[in-house]
Amino acid sequence: MPEKEVFNTTIPLEWLGERLDQALVKLFPDYSRSRLQTWLKQGQIRIDGEIRKPKDKVIGGEQVELQLEPVSENDWQAEDIPLEIIYEDESLLVINKPAGMVVHPAAGNYSGTLLNALLHYAPELEAIPRAGIVHRLDKDTTGLLVVARSLPAQKSLVEQLQARAFLREYVAIVQGVMTAGGCVDAPIGRHPVNRKRMAVVSSGKPAITHYRVSERYRCHTRLSVKLETGRTHQIRVHMAHIHHPLLGDPVYGGRFKIPPASDEGLLEVLKNFKRQALHAKKLGLSHPQSGEFIEWRVEVPEDMQQLQQALREDLKAHQEED
Repeated sequence: MPEKEVFNTTIPLEWLGERLDQALVKLFPDYSRSRLQTWLKQGQIRIDGEIRKPKDKVIGGEQVELQLEPVSENDWQAEDIPLEIIYEDESLLVINKPAGMVVHPAAGNYSGTLLNALLHYAPELEAIPRAGIVHRLDKDTTGLLVVARSLPAQKSLVEQLQARAFLREYVAIVQGVMTAGGCVDAPIGRHPVNRKRMAVVSSGKPAITHYRVSERYRCHTRLSVKLETGRTHQIRVHMAHIHHPLLGDPVYGGRFKIPPASDEGLLEVLKNFKRQALHAKKLGLSHPQSGEFIEWRVEVPEDMQQLQQALREDLKAHQEED
């Protein structure tokens, strides 16, 4: 846990009449308004040595003291779980998440998650909500995920996500041969019957997915997918919605389909690929401190490489027969 820090400053005279919480946002722009309000109520922020209310008006010239006393924001245990760190500095951690790893503890997955691993690798994350996790990947989706290493970094990343300023590009292999790319603009919310699933529903939140064809196989297509929004299961739901569900998707993929005239090699690969064929290959964002736009890229994992190769060989074999 980081040590206690104390910041002292003065409210400018020209801010006369402003709400205190609004003045604090301008004095301490690295922290969100809700967090500053919490610290104000807890007495970690004092105005002329006194505890004041967020809605109080300022007159200008008041002395402000902010005491940052690190407290645990997480009830989860640190666990020594290996992580593939792609990039790290004092603000960020960029992780290449493997298939099978849950990002955040929940019912049925209280340990063995990315959050547990992060608390062990970087103990200072205990003082940040959700150990700095600002976006997620499904358990069996692989690839890049960014973690905030400080409260100011967390605020910056959340604001970028809300402004749709993240670059998030995925590799997806879907069922069926697609002729062209396109955009799916369809709201996503909880499935009206099965609450564990998501679905395209009129009452859902806006969701936009852009996709283009990068490789065609005999009965499948490899897509490059970019997210404009980040809803739960967004790519999986949208691809199923346009009748091209992800290969191997156990929830939205429908029944297992065997391509006609497939040889034993392809059948073996398809049967053993027991997850959605989805990989977060590229991530880009503005660095919370420097403002520089940075991108990271990781290639698809071995199981997807083998899958792609098997699909290529299947296409070639049938083209030669023709």
